[in-house]
Amino acid sequence: MKSLLKYLKNYKKESVFAPLFKMLEASFELFVPLVVAKIIDNGIAKGDNIYVLKMGGALLLLAIIGLTCSLTAQYFAAKAAAGFGTEVRHALFKHIQTFSYDEIDRLGSSTLITRLTSDLNQVQSQVNMFLRLFLRSPFIVFGATIMAFTVDVKAALVFVVAIPILAVIVFGIMLATIPMYKKVQNGLDKILSETRENLSGTRVIRAFNKEQNEIDSYNESNDALNKFQIFVGKISAVMNPLTFVVVNFAMIGIIYVGGIRVDAGYLTQGMVVALINYMSQILIELIKLANLIINLTKAFACANRIEDVMKVESSMKFGNETEGKNKEIAVEFKDVSLMYAGSSENTIEGLNLKVLKGQTIGVIGGTGSGKTSLINMIPRFYDATNGEVFVNGTNVKEYTEEGLRNKIGIVPQKAVLFKGTIRSNLLWGNESATENDLMEALKQAQSYDFVMQKENGIDSVVEQNGRNFSGGQRQRLTIARALVRKPEILILDDSSSALDYTTDANLRKEIAKLKDMTVFIVSQRTASIMDADQIVVLDDGNIMGIGTHKELLENCEVYKEIYESQFKKPEKEEM
Repeated sequence: MKSLLKYLKNYKKESVFAPLFKMLEASFELFVPLVVAKIIDNGIAKGDNIYVLKMGGALLLLAIIGLTCSLTAQYFAAKAAAGFGTEVRHALFKHIQTFSYDEIDRLGSSTLITRLTSDLNQVQSQVNMFLRLFLRSPFIVFGATIMAFTVDVKAALVFVVAIPILAVIVFGIMLATIPMYKKVQNGLDKILSETRENLSGTRVIRAFNKEQNEIDSYNESNDALNKFQIFVGKISAVMNPLTFVVVNFAMIGIIYVGGIRVDAGYLTQGMVVALINYMSQILIELIKLANLIINLTKAFACANRIEDVMKVESSMKFGNETEGKNKEIAVEFKDVSLMYAGSSENTIEGLNLKVLKGQTIGVIGGTGSGKTSLINMIPRFYDATNGEVFVNGTNVKEYTEEGLRNKIGIVPQKAVLFKGTIRSNLLWGNESATENDLMEALKQAQSYDFVMQKENGIDSVVEQNGRNFSGGQRQRLTIARALVRKPEILILDDSSSALDYTTDANLRKEIAKLKDMTVFIVSQRTASIMDADQIVVLDDGNIMGIGTHKELLENCEVYKEIYESQFKKPEKEEM
């Protein structure tokens, strides 16, 4: 929690004024029992109605001043909490953006979403509550105790006994529940993960008629979380009845001692009422404080979880280079191996490959053979476990992040479009692209015709994830977005799988016209890569062959099998 407090530094004024005005409100509230005592002793007892009305006006004035202070404190507390939440949210999101794929894989997207939403909202809410109540409640408790001593020392000794017992109850339960609430939030992570998985995989679940299995699995996790929350809630719920018991016994003590002191002539009835009012104030404030502490324990657990993410440092450090040493060699792999975190085997093993500027490289292999893993090392989505990867003769680790990524245009395996318009999505590739650049990219990506058929053309609306477009249209638009960038290296990661053979062939013809652009085409179709200058054949992470289509048909059994499975010659009819 301490490391998050720095985000309140721009709200120091609000963080001081909020509790200050709350304590001013509390100060006026502490005078109320004394005024009531005066009304009883000097007004009601003596039948002086004018005095009662005069002191009643004083009570009304105290109420108005207290309300004004309370509203002012609420304004400052809300402003500080909202600003704090905004800054932490910005900082956390910015920090997450620095993570490599390794950190995101390890932490999990559901966990990161929970930190940014549920956890952060809980912390923000409790910052508001803390500024308004955490100083006010103790101030009232100790202030009421001190005021009780000004009324009568012997009767006030009851307060001295009750307050430490109440403190032990409140803080003991708080210390016991803090680690439990952290487990509750971890359970919430699991629920969110299962929910996201079900929403994203709903079609598969229905296709295999697994709805009931998923419902049962979700209910099991939800019930486990529910039972643990009830258990923690029961511990927290003990706080209120225990404080009520202690305070009520304290009131009995005050009435008993007060009665004796009144008979002895040391106290008046009004003074006894004032002491009971002070104890009532303590009871109310302790209930508020108890509820605040219960919520603060949750907030501390949430804050610790946010801090855990903030403490994670990206394993990927960038250098200072913006340009390569040798423009003629676009990409080079030297004895490269890649192993994912938590894996026991290399995904890529002993890759050696030199790609010249302007060449087209095909990457082919079965599912899970490591095709995407290979091309992910070029823009440094993952770093090679062993060996080195070079772009333009410079190790990718020596480039600045911007310097490296600006050279590369990537069309990922899963076509992703963002909510907005077709234009705004294309401008992700190059914010300064002209209208001609956008139209040229659409034509090259075979997207121009269907875009222009829409009512608003390039300014047509794109819904979240591009769900108002077909799979093939999404793929072509993501290819157009990469082409707008006019990159030195273009990576197409199985990005034409939803295209028919004619559209795919036309797309490859257009890309082939782009001079000086080095192209990596990852595909499971031999038709998509057979014209490449070099083809890399992968099988279970191992390089089975590198060469042209013709060379691989003669020398690589794996490639030959893939080719023949897709272009199987019809058997000769029997004569």
